[in-house]
Amino acid sequence: MKRLRAACVFCGSQAGARPAYLQAARELGALLARRDVAVVYGGGHVGMMGALADSALAAGGRVIGVIPEHLMRPEVAHQGLTELLIVDSMHTRKRTMASRADAFIVLPGGYGTFEEMFEMVTWLQLRLHAKPVGLVNVDGYFDHLLAFLQHAAQQEFIRAPHRDLLTVDASVAALLERLAGQSGAAPVPAVDELDRS
Repeated sequence: MKRLRAACVFCGSQAGARPAYLQAARELGALLARRDVAVVYGGGHVGMMGALADSALAAGGRVIGVIPEHLMRPEVAHQGLTELLIVDSMHTRKRTMASRADAFIVLPGGYGTFEEMFEMVTWLQLRLHAKPVGLVNVDGYFDHLLAFLQHAAQQEFIRAPHRDLLTVDASVAALLERLAGQSGAAPVPAVDELDRS
């Protein structure tokens, strides 16, 4: 089994309504740092993203931010990261983040977080990568989304073999253990291959 070396984390640039959301981001950042797993994320310094990065850095971890040029001003890129990559587009951002990670972890967030998560799950479904995708259901934040996915499966839009592609746990530590046990690091294909999917 390949050791988990880097985890790509998708999460909100807002703090959210409940303290538990920021707490989960901080817990994940510190836990990844203690396990010598690099954090790959969207490069911002605010909200969940900032809490994740600051916590990992404070615990001595490596944090790699990937941010497109057009978001540098509104997101205000984190200036204290181990590495900050400025890319030309959202598509390049996702492809770069995916190529630098062995697994994906989803924390609470909004449209961008959902879009990133679903793209990685879709790539997994299409066998464009073999990296696990996990979701931390903090305080039941994703309950309605998970119920909808179950509905989609019942309506036969998600096939039975694909129902468990998304690993879900309410605990940051438990999810990380499960993802470490699912390690499979097929490379993310070149952009032209993805565009044909």
